[in-house]
Amino acid sequence: MSDVHHSQPGSAVAVGAARRIFVSGERIDMQKLAAELGVDRTTLFRWVGNRDELLATVLWSLGAPTYQRAIDATDSVGPARVADATGKFVSDLIAAPYFRAFLRREPERGLRILTTKASRVQHEIVGATERLLQQEIDRGNLRHALSAHDLAYLIARISESFIYADLITGERPDANKAAIAVAALLGDPQYTPKGVLP
Repeated sequence: MSDVHHSQPGSAVAVGAARRIFVSGERIDMQKLAAELGVDRTTLFRWVGNRDELLATVLWSLGAPTYQRAIDATDSVGPARVADATGKFVSDLIAAPYFRAFLRREPERGLRILTTKASRVQHEIVGATERLLQQEIDRGNLRHALSAHDLAYLIARISESFIYADLITGERPDANKAAIAVAALLGDPQYTPKGVLP
């Protein structure tokens, strides 16, 4: 287990610099990042962990507000609210140039960081989806035999299937299919995505 100290001021600066590099579509190089920050690699690793850990932090720092905006963009309730939010989130990721550039540049690393329990990204997405589901359950808008946690995990897997379809099966990523599949899982087989998602 790495001795990472994300609470240190240097950590925030390092993550901010790494995020700027990532959004510009460039590869994050730990040696160059350490030099830019005026520290040695040991200090950088103490602040942010190894490269995979830093990439996961950067990815979720971009993913969290993207997911929240997707939730805020819908006025639906129940299964449709979750499906709308999922579709918008998937659409925004598919459309993000820096995200696609990362997956083209490092497909195997990207899938490992984004879709496995070895990274925090999937854990965070499942947690955010579980909170959304629980809201709808608590409001009486959603009932299901599975728990909110189990549903959230399935929704994360559905999303991954359509976000990374080109890497997994060679098919085109499709946000509409993700939204429709989520609605069906939650008991709304008649759901139609709002607008035309990429």
